[in-house]
Amino acid sequence: MTAIGKILRHPALHAAAAFVLFTAAYVLTGIAATGYKPLRNSPLQVLITLVCVGLTVVLYKWFQRRVERRKDEEFALPGAARETGAGFAGGLLLFSAMVGVTALLGGLEVDGVRGVGRLWTMIAMGIATGFFEELLFRGILFRQVERVGGSWGALAVTSAFFGLAHIMNPGATWFAAVAIAFEAGILLGGAYMLTRRLWLAIGLHAGWNFTQGWIFSVPVSGGKAPEGLLLVQRHGPDWLTGGAFGLEASAVAMVVATSAGCVLLWLAHRRGRFVKPMWAR
Repeated sequence: MTAIGKILRHPALHAAAAFVLFTAAYVLTGIAATGYKPLRNSPLQVLITLVCVGLTVVLYKWFQRRVERRKDEEFALPGAARETGAGFAGGLLLFSAMVGVTALLGGLEVDGVRGVGRLWTMIAMGIATGFFEELLFRGILFRQVERVGGSWGALAVTSAFFGLAHIMNPGATWFAAVAIAFEAGILLGGAYMLTRRLWLAIGLHAGWNFTQGWIFSVPVSGGKAPEGLLLVQRHGPDWLTGGAFGLEASAVAMVVATSAGCVLLWLAHRRGRFVKPMWAR
């Protein structure tokens, strides 16, 4: 292979090209789903988001076949619905458990039921963020770093970058970034390592965001508190409630989600899913 050929097949180049391409797809999906005001918070917003996700899967498979010269495994279709559904249920249960612990500690109370609120917007948001962020951070970044630095190196790098990606969000603090790095980085990285596909991680991510945004009306990663199903009040110190960033930035979230992530890592290790770094192979 020529020197140019080696450069073109280098994981760093593939990762950079894919990250730019699919970040653009993420942005275009947001524009398509929210750019036309009458579509917002309607079933059509969800439909457009799903169409964009489907086209992105096709694009990803093309990229794997033509650029990386490999068969796509991350979006293999057999079992996709089962893994996504299990992940969504897991995200819902994890966040609900976190809310329950926070309520028992006096940091949260439910004042009543609002109603449907912005249901369709929150469904579309859950699908888009769950899909694209997992594609970018686990499907691209984790996989390519793992080829060189092994599973532990990939987990450390992607967790750190995932936390840093949230530092510019409204209400973000360094504690919030560290919390996201640990709880989400380990949980979602463990989900990907366990299955070596993205469906479980996407379901977890989407279920987590949908539950906190629509069911409990809690700010999602620093965004404005959405008009969700329940009227919720948070009281107490930021370490307990997460402050303006939302419950994701709380000590409770770090304990609950990180513990679940460690369980997934343990299961992945038992199944022999860990990869050694390049210099140890």
